[in-house]
Amino acid sequence: MSDDIDVLKPETILKPKTERPRLYKVVLLNDDYTPREFVVQVLKAVFRTTEDQAYRIMMTAHQKGVCVVATFTRDVAESKATEGTDMGRQKGYPLAFSTEPEE
Repeated sequence: MSDDIDVLKPETILKPKTERPRLYKVVLLNDDYTPREFVVQVLKAVFRTTEDQAYRIMMTAHQKGVCVVATFTRDVAESKATEGTDMGRQKGYPLAFSTEPEE
């Protein structure tokens, strides 16, 4: 019998560092046609904001041209931006939301 039996060593398992997924901002773009009340309705429906939060977001976009509504993972941000924009289109308004990566 041979004494040079290979001893099996367990392989070192490298755990990948779990990075948090990159977050994306959903941005409300101001336009001069969509009624303020409708924008507030959309913010409450799509982003689950309160009436007060929705009003402040809408007014900030109105005054500054844009306002960050919320931050999500990419898929969620894109689907919410699309949903909000589509709600405006269905009513004939140019309401628009966009997404951009968070710095």
